Amino acid sequence: MPAALLKGLTLRGLEVFESLARTGSVAATAAELGLSAPAVSQQIRNLSQTLGVELLDHSRRPMTLTPAGRLFLQRTESALALLREGHRSLTALDLTDLSALSLGVIEDFENEVTPTLAMRLAEAMSHCAFRLQTGASHSLAARLADRNLDIAICAAPASDPPGTVPHPLVRDPYILAVPRGVRVEDGLAGLSHLAFLRRDLDQVMGQQIEGYLTRAGLNPPQRFEIDSNQSISALVASGTGWTITTPLSLLRAGRFAGGIDAHPLPGEPIARRIALYATDDWTGPIPEQIASLARELIGTHFLEPGLERMPWLGETFTLLQ
Repeated sequence: MPAALLKGLTLRGLEVFESLARTGSVAATAAELGLSAPAVSQQIRNLSQTLGVELLDHSRRPMTLTPAGRLFLQRTESALALLREGHRSLTALDLTDLSALSLGVIEDFENEVTPTLAMRLAEAMSHCAFRLQTGASHSLAARLADRNLDIAICAAPASDPPGTVPHPLVRDPYILAVPRGVRVEDGLAGLSHLAFLRRDLDQVMGQQIEGYLTRAGLNPPQRFEIDSNQSISALVASGTGWTITTPLSLLRAGRFAGGIDAHPLPGEPIARRIALYATDDWTGPIPEQIASLARELIGTHFLEPGLERMPWLGETFTLLQ
């Protein structure tokens, strides 16, 4: 590629193109990258003019890539992956002087985020006693308040655990999950032929969902109350009932995912917020460095596949900086 052409390429332009190719939405890209919608459109125009080809088919919704766009996306993803890896190397965690770290992580992340997070932390710690626990958010928040944990990644409760500093990670909106093929045009009232699968009311999710139902004037019969995400997913997929869940939880459905349809939650939009909490005696950059790594992993393992499966989520499902 001639040097004059390289001068027209910007890192921001490549990031915008990668995001827009994935989301198919200017609004979703703007929310993801913290830009205005006109700024996103201008970046794409500049990139297309620099390359001399149209990268996106603007006549379709969601927007799709042109053949040239598909080819350029492969190069863009490879280039950005190398740049991000280089950035990670430059900003690697420095935990060499840390003597002890006790970390709790919400169960939602135990298969994808937590193993990689643990490996990256272990690489940075040479003489540190490291304790890692997984569990439900309300349990982790209680351990953090009792100083049995130094840092916890969990769903934000009604009020932050006392003596902690929050580092927001992701906004996880509530959605409707029904057996595949079940019609939802009549709203939640039209699902009365199915059982409502309640979350354990000790859980943050269970409490937030009950609050939503109460405000909506709904009181489904109390037949199921379950604390296992996989069991709820299995019952929805089997046709037993419906539930209110979130993209993070639904993406953990595994082999049951094929039997579940997801839809926007009718009425009042609600969401849970996942955050990293550090006790207030943790000064310095370490909590935010761990939070930044967690955001990166959540984006890769949850945000990208979630928006691909449910593009209607748009900016409601987003990382929090």
